[in-house]
Amino acid sequence: MKESLSDDDYRKYRWFFTSSGKLVVGGKSDSQNELVIENFLKDGYMVMHTSKPGSGFMVLVSEKWNKKDLEEMAVFCGCFSKQWKLSVKGKKISVDMFEGSDVFKKKGMKTGTFGVSGKKENFMVVPELVLVKQKGLLRAVPRWKGMVRKDYYLGIEVGKTGKGEVVDVLMGRLMKKRVKVSRDEVLSAIPSDRLEIK
Repeated sequence: MKESLSDDDYRKYRWFFTSSGKLVVGGKSDSQNELVIENFLKDGYMVMHTSKPGSGFMVLVSEKWNKKDLEEMAVFCGCFSKQWKLSVKGKKISVDMFEGSDVFKKKGMKTGTFGVSGKKENFMVVPELVLVKQKGLLRAVPRWKGMVRKDYYLGIEVGKTGKGEVVDVLMGRLMKKRVKVSRDEVLSAIPSDRLEIK
């Protein structure tokens, strides 16, 4: 049974808003994957997961979407996955998309694991993100078409630097741009490791 969600419950998960204002919500862990599918997914929604294991299930929380929404969602899914850590600069990540009505759970499946019964559509995405404010919080989101340098604070791509070190550099650069953020906010916004600031 779905729990009653408040308007900002998505903030407990991995999230961003696409360039057309559509909410994408994904799990940060196996247990969160279960909650995302249970609480946010409806039959008319689209779901994404990397082709290889190790990503959250991402749900586009709308029955109406465009191609750009899907492309941005695919990039977000790929960037917040195990494939980001295994990737090298310039290498694309494979992400699968399927309809919400095709997602199923059988008895005995591990926590955070689901089956898909229908067709999958594949996206090959370059793992790159930009830092912006959405709903008053710092978010690392896909750079959408038409976005220019003044529209975001900094860019992030696959690199060789650990998250802890990158956070310190990001905090310094954001302070120079007079962007008020906490260390926890930055940590929550960016991928888990192996980063480079653009």
